[in-house]
Amino acid sequence: MSTGMRSRTATAALTVSMAVALGLGVTTAAYGAGQGPCYDGRCDITVSKPRTIKVNSNRFGFANLKVTHTGPDVVKVSAAVTGGGAHLGGSAGAGGLVRLNNLDIYVNSISGHKAKLSLYPAS
Repeated sequence: MSTGMRSRTATAALTVSMAVALGLGVTTAAYGAGQGPCYDGRCDITVSKPRTIKVNSNRFGFANLKVTHTGPDVVKVSAAVTGGGAHLGGSAGAGGLVRLNNLDIYVNSISGHKAKLSLYPAS
């Protein structure tokens, strides 16, 4: 097999691999091991009990967003500021918004003790 033929074969294999990945919606994770799907501050999540959600401390000023309560009317969240000392917190009902530093937590809905949240960087 000539060098040109090997190059065309490798290019074709790469093109097919990329087409398959894009066509099937296969993506590589945008976060490293142990960081979690909300690390970049963009995710939809359902919670039904207290939970800790890992986020980028360099971007948001805290590493762990804690959902401390989900009830029939309200969701409560808190975070300890990186470096210690200060704590952030807030609560909202369905359709409400909590902003902790530059991370927005939107409460899409609450049903019993199950809440659907959307996290995204504040604009």
